[in-house]
Amino acid sequence: MSKKPAKPIRQQASPKPKKSAYGPSKWLERPTTATDKDGFYEKIFTGLSLAILLITIVLALGSGINGDDEYQNDYSTKLVSYYSTMGADSSALNIDKGKMHYYGGFFDIVTGFTNKALGLTWQDAGYHSVRHIFNAIFGVLAMLFTALLAKEIAGWRAAILTLLFMFLSPRFLGDSLMNPKDIPFAAGYAIALYFMALFFKQMPAPQWKTVLGIVLGMALAIATRAGGLLLVAFLFLFAGLDFLMKNGISGLTSDSKTVGKYAAWTFGIAIAGYVLALLFWPFAMQSPISNPLEALGEFSKLGVKIRVLFAGENVMSDETPWNYALQWIWRTIPLFSLIGLLGGLVFLGNFFKKYQPLPVFMAVFAALFPLFYIIYKDSILHDGWRHLTFVYPTMTVVAALFYLEMEAKLKENKIGKYLIYGVVGLMMLEPAVFIARNAKFPYVYFNPLAGGISGAFGNYETDYWGVSMKQAVDWLEAEGKISPTMKDTVTIGTSFSYVAHAYVDKKFNGKVQVTYVKFASRYEKAWDYGIFPSRYIKGPHLHSGAWPNKRTLHTITANGIPLTAIEQGGGAVFEGEKALKAQDFQGAVTAFQQETQQYPDNEQAWLKMAMAYLNLGNPAEAKNAASKAIEAVPGDTSGLFYKGLAGLYGGDLAGAALDFQAAIKLDADIAPNIKNAYERLAQSYDQQGNAATAQQVREAAKNL
Repeated sequence: MSKKPAKPIRQQASPKPKKSAYGPSKWLERPTTATDKDGFYEKIFTGLSLAILLITIVLALGSGINGDDEYQNDYSTKLVSYYSTMGADSSALNIDKGKMHYYGGFFDIVTGFTNKALGLTWQDAGYHSVRHIFNAIFGVLAMLFTALLAKEIAGWRAAILTLLFMFLSPRFLGDSLMNPKDIPFAAGYAIALYFMALFFKQMPAPQWKTVLGIVLGMALAIATRAGGLLLVAFLFLFAGLDFLMKNGISGLTSDSKTVGKYAAWTFGIAIAGYVLALLFWPFAMQSPISNPLEALGEFSKLGVKIRVLFAGENVMSDETPWNYALQWIWRTIPLFSLIGLLGGLVFLGNFFKKYQPLPVFMAVFAALFPLFYIIYKDSILHDGWRHLTFVYPTMTVVAALFYLEMEAKLKENKIGKYLIYGVVGLMMLEPAVFIARNAKFPYVYFNPLAGGISGAFGNYETDYWGVSMKQAVDWLEAEGKISPTMKDTVTIGTSFSYVAHAYVDKKFNGKVQVTYVKFASRYEKAWDYGIFPSRYIKGPHLHSGAWPNKRTLHTITANGIPLTAIEQGGGAVFEGEKALKAQDFQGAVTAFQQETQQYPDNEQAWLKMAMAYLNLGNPAEAKNAASKAIEAVPGDTSGLFYKGLAGLYGGDLAGAALDFQAAIKLDADIAPNIKNAYERLAQSYDQQGNAATAQQVREAAKNL
């Protein structure tokens, strides 16, 4: 039997190179970032993530209550009632105080039902612990998915560096302990962006888990704040870019099937995310198109206007300069983020060449577009830049890419490479030390370029949420000044009365009462101890060094800078206030004189003494007392006002005009009183036969 002829041996063709995940275009091909150490780095990342979660939860349990929780907790209660009654209780649909119905309710629904199941109310410490634990979880989710986005761009080392940057950013970490608005929003933003990066990598046949990730991230953001609709716009923008990168403009007409897939997936994801978000937002459910747009319009102009401390001046939040957010950002992010972000923008071209361009573009665009958009729209911000917290995570991605790029450029230069490691390590150590020293309120951080928190004191808000109120109440209890077993009732006067109520009402069995007082009129009500965070104290007062004053028993500090002062109540100043109310002006003068002898820096006593002297018809002594108030607190507008009145009644018309003008320049809040004073000043000019000057004064008053 003859053998079959052997088949000719053919040269085996080499396998075709796989197409890039980003399409056939050569300029999209990028070398892989994978290394044989990826498994090792992934284990480090996993262990680090778990450690950060644990630490953040522990820190959150020790954090104080956010001052805005007054509105959040009320909204949470109304949301729970709305869903429990199947909408019969509609109080969550229109909340005048705080306009909370404009916010999505996901966080407050989840924590509200959890607290209800546990039988906790806002007066229980556990109620706030539940909220803080959830807050910490969302904060860590934001950190985690930001790091995973960095991993998709540059590998696990980039992820580890980004995760560390996020955790060692005191502002972001501090908000993660107690900020239930901005942190869940940032988490949704980061989750959606990460899964978008995966989605476009997998298109036109994405995995269902990836699609679900975008839907959940988008829904979380929208169900927290209407600004989450920005992610819908991002999805369409990035989808268009991805298609053009892979198929070119000609693909729009030559590949209708792929165009259809992009359109179907993009519209489907956007609709699913939006509908899911509406389930946690009763106000939006009532009118799914117009109501969210109404909320978005409200937030774009931030209808609630408050007085903020900026660059040493107290200005209304709608009167801040165009660079308000930029000024806050560069002062409050760690140097590793600031330098890394700026350096990353310089090396942006390198990133596009080295990595897949779309996720790089996504990170940069998501970090910078919202910032420049609010500048363009002249949007109102307050409390620093917390409304833009969501852009910070992608800033850290760009920063991490910069340091990896520097390392790569110095790979043949060992000294230079280790120098980079050392510099980055030192920059990370500085905020880490701040966090360790101020673990209860790390969000008050300012970086070394801003002079730290000491350089910010009196120029920018520090503890604007009054988080350090907790430490003040804890100190009073530790010192035995308040106790659940006290025989007598103790009254606390404070400008953060809701927070104080949450700490003392239930715990101290009604033995501790709370009364709300404004700092500028804090002695008009009787109290035993006063707790006053710096939030409502004006910049010139803080700069003067007269706060904390000599009545202060204890001060809560961050790096030695006062955040909250505990004042001793009682004494002559309260007797003086009683006498004033009874129109016993001589008795008031006597009491205020006693007070100022013991506490010469008590500007309120000097001011009320000036008022009493004016009522006694003694403008000379009134002027002297008002001058003493200004001496205690330079730039005190009330002191200038009373000094001006004393000059007016004493015949020093020119001096009175100068004092009134100085007061107006410092603080527009007293403009109505100044207008009245100007009118009286004009009358005095009339009486002197100087009608022209009187008319000038009246015209000036019209422009106040």
